[in-house]
Amino acid sequence: MNYYDLILKKRDGLKMSRDEIEYVVKGISDGSMPDYQVAAWAMAVYFRGMDSEETTWLAVAMANSGEQMDLSAVKGITVDKHSTGGVGDKTTLVAIPIAAAAGVPVAKMSGRGLGHTGGTIDKFESIPGFQVERSYAEFIRQVNRVKAAVISQSGNLVPADKRLYALRDLTATVDSIPLIASSIMSKKLASGAAAIVLDVKVGQGAFMKDLPSARALAELMVAIGTGAGRKMVAVLTDMEQPLGNMVGNALEVREAMDTLRGQGPRDLKELSLHLAAEMILLGEKAGTFEAAMSQAVDMLSSGAAADKLRQMVAWQGGSWDEEKPAYGLPEADCKQEVYASESGFVQGIDAFAIGRAAMYLGAGRESLSDVIDHAVGVELLKKRGDRVDKGEPLAIMHYNRSERMNTARELITQAFQLGSSALPPIPLILDVIRGA
Repeated sequence: MNYYDLILKKRDGLKMSRDEIEYVVKGISDGSMPDYQVAAWAMAVYFRGMDSEETTWLAVAMANSGEQMDLSAVKGITVDKHSTGGVGDKTTLVAIPIAAAAGVPVAKMSGRGLGHTGGTIDKFESIPGFQVERSYAEFIRQVNRVKAAVISQSGNLVPADKRLYALRDLTATVDSIPLIASSIMSKKLASGAAAIVLDVKVGQGAFMKDLPSARALAELMVAIGTGAGRKMVAVLTDMEQPLGNMVGNALEVREAMDTLRGQGPRDLKELSLHLAAEMILLGEKAGTFEAAMSQAVDMLSSGAAADKLRQMVAWQGGSWDEEKPAYGLPEADCKQEVYASESGFVQGIDAFAIGRAAMYLGAGRESLSDVIDHAVGVELLKKRGDRVDKGEPLAIMHYNRSERMNTARELITQAFQLGSSALPPIPLILDVIRGA
């Protein structure tokens, strides 16, 4: 085998064998396949595609290219939860404690945010003292004792995907469903969980802008996981507007805590309960989805889920004070309201624009080397369907530096689409795809 012939084969639309895909992945991982050939192969895949079997082989080969987490020492069926990336998406901080309170072991490795989407690790790091780096022994011990742990991704997890993704980003080959699916699933497979719940976002604030594309991606990821011996479910959820009211790390942690105490926004509660119920079902703590949902509701309403988050945070060195404003989490020095320029009903909120505004305020990164400000972000005062009067505040900017405040304000103003009448509501949960 040689790389030229394999690029030619895929360029001509032919199916690659498992051995050929493993050969390419090895070349990507060890550097023996030069950048220009990796880029050429990615472009061939972009135009010619891959079938489900090829994509599964690619995901498994990339998962095998570096370290893999061995979770065999964890008691019970380990369940992971992954979101494809949204704005205001803090469901991990709510759904995982609910599932863990029901007895499901959750051993999760997460990443940091980039661009308009937030990162789970960044949110947890806004909790004073919270440690995202743990040894393997500490990680396993915590999952067995507390049932939940969230740590940062290993430095050598799926190195083939890291190099391939970097080149895709430079060569306009990111938007390929087989390459997206294999990238996401290679990391999930390497993380070691026996079951995986995928939250596939759909809309302006998501990577997949329309439902057919999102469904195709979800079906492929479920097929990859099932083919690799994992229990799988994918939930397609709306991201035409931000989830909840808070966008920004400490702000989102506050909202998650509020939700666990029965005071959070309706959409965050609804989605978190659904995802937790799917985790409970895959973890075999309930026999039907209805029974799993009943357990999830009980764990939330009884306060058991809130207690579980407190335990998890304490085990990882973090703390907060529930008697203090904002739980004692970081708060921005400055706040400024953004006002409506006309009256009407909120017909939509561009989640992408809100995410960009939060990034400009310092809540996100334009490049991986950027240092974020955990305290800042955007607080939405109105959501889709709400009535607004001219001059009424739509949102609040939380900021510490004013350099990009005007840009953020303009983005927030433009994000709110007002009309003379309220439009029919869009369902939050659009579809559910389960593995065989």
